[in-house]
Amino acid sequence: MAKGPNAFRTISEAADELGVPQHVLRFWETKFSFIRPMKRAGGRRFYRPQDVAVLNGVRTLLHSEGLTIKGVQKLHRDQGLAQVVAAGIGSNGSASLDPDFDYGAPQAPPKRLDTGARDRLAFALDDLTAIKSRLDGLLVRG
Repeated sequence: MAKGPNAFRTISEAADELGVPQHVLRFWETKFSFIRPMKRAGGRRFYRPQDVAVLNGVRTLLHSEGLTIKGVQKLHRDQGLAQVVAAGIGSNGSASLDPDFDYGAPQAPPKRLDTGARDRLAFALDDLTAIKSRLDGLLVRG
């Protein structure tokens, strides 16, 4: 009996649907921070339909388009998760963009703080540390 299109998939079902071995999906989790299946007790993975769509996009980019792992990471960083998913649409008939899922905007690289901002943050951290010490003291007495 086949699962419905919105059903969660085990790692073996996701791997079969994508045509890759299970260990490849586990490896991709270590290389792509945006691949995050749900994990149940004992670490068992369950892939939502949008997870399978993301995996399909990664598979297409790596295996069909010839991108490297760093290339897929850069595409995600520069153009966002929706672009990764879009790469897999139509490649095996199973992937599509879920209109109810927020794939997020591309992430901008972190900005470097100037010296003044660093000094203000250090000062604020010192204040917060002092306040925490006072509160800890009140808790011990109370």
